[in-house]
Amino acid sequence: MTSPSAPSYEEIAEAVLDTASRPLPEDVAAAARRTLFNVLAVALGASESPQVIRLAAALAAASGIPAAPGVRGTASPADAALLTGFAGHLDDFDDTHLVTVIHPGASVLGAAWAAGWTADASGSDLLAAFALGCEVQLRLGLAVSPEHYDRGWHITGTCGVVGAAVTAALLGALDRDRISDALRLASLQTLGHREAFGTEVKPFHAGKAAAGGLLAAGEAARGRFTADAAAVLPDTGGLLRALAPGDRSPGRLLDAFGTRWELTDNTFKPYPCGIVAHPGIDAAVRAHERGVAAADVVRIRYRCHPLVPELMGRLDPRTGLQARFSAVHGVAAGLARGTGGLAEFSDAAVADPALAGLRARVELCPEPHMPRDSAVLEIHTAGGGTVESVVEHARGSLLRPLTDEELIAKAEALAPGRAEPIWDAVTHLTRDDGPRTVQALLEESRRKVAAR
Repeated sequence: MTSPSAPSYEEIAEAVLDTASRPLPEDVAAAARRTLFNVLAVALGASESPQVIRLAAALAAASGIPAAPGVRGTASPADAALLTGFAGHLDDFDDTHLVTVIHPGASVLGAAWAAGWTADASGSDLLAAFALGCEVQLRLGLAVSPEHYDRGWHITGTCGVVGAAVTAALLGALDRDRISDALRLASLQTLGHREAFGTEVKPFHAGKAAAGGLLAAGEAARGRFTADAAAVLPDTGGLLRALAPGDRSPGRLLDAFGTRWELTDNTFKPYPCGIVAHPGIDAAVRAHERGVAAADVVRIRYRCHPLVPELMGRLDPRTGLQARFSAVHGVAAGLARGTGGLAEFSDAAVADPALAGLRARVELCPEPHMPRDSAVLEIHTAGGGTVESVVEHARGSLLRPLTDEELIAKAEALAPGRAEPIWDAVTHLTRDDGPRTVQALLEESRRKVAAR
């Protein structure tokens, strides 16, 4: 049902400032730290990828700020935000809010990275700005779900720019009126649709969201374009109608804001691919551990949620990026190799004849009542037998979340030698002697590595 009322941008700004004025509840602070730690590790892991290096070269400037975590060279603040958000989402290894399917961390990290160079903020300010940037985009996602995503939009790009604007505005110490202006300006920059999945344009959506949010906060601080934006978007109703013209829930934007947090339902991926395929990969890994040999497999019936073929239906991927949206590739890799890391979603793995042959033997069988985090593999072998591998809740789901130890192990694989020091620095953000920016956080972790 569509509600006729929508909160004003001033009301959202007031709610954001009021919440930012109080310490984060411990469960929210923990969720924010885990989200920041995870997406920073993912961005560092992608920093030497050909795609990030190529984009960094295109954005390079003779003077500016460091381009992105782990990336050499400098760029303008907006381009640095873009590159950081791009790196954080490139490998599809970042965080996921399961209800909205938003990946909130990448765009907010990009905004925090670029805004941090000039921010006069404490570690507590940084964590609050990061948490609230995530929270506002998740609330916006809830207000337009599920119609917005079902219409084909990439909700991380369309909602991420608003969250990035919140983070940049808070780090810039903007007041209520300037924050509301930043939200309006960000709301006019939403972009991205799902046809980009499996290409470099998908992470570009997160990067553009980071850059757009940063620019919106900067222009609001300077008082530019705000009158035009206020005339077009006096409240959030226009934005919500544009994103979900048929069905939207404006009340979800501010319902129990600051008391009930969507960020605490954020989850973290054990596999670098679309999250709806994770139950199938889990089931395939279990079958591998039970001794099922890929060479003996005649056919696999992959019983799954209907979103699996809708979002992950590529049957014959040609690149590693395409394989991230191929559920049959994930199952083939899990069964043949017993794992599903970055190597299993590389161009080389996609070209592996053994995996290609096994992909062709996987049949997607969607079932309307199958939970999103569940899967059943019916594996038919050459000897005439059938092995069933069942996963009720995938690793990384709300009912089976990654532990801190598992999250640190994931980060260590992405940034060898850096995981423990970065984790330690993130946990000290709210201490008086802790880091105050993302840059200081990384520098503190470098010092700890050098001191070993």
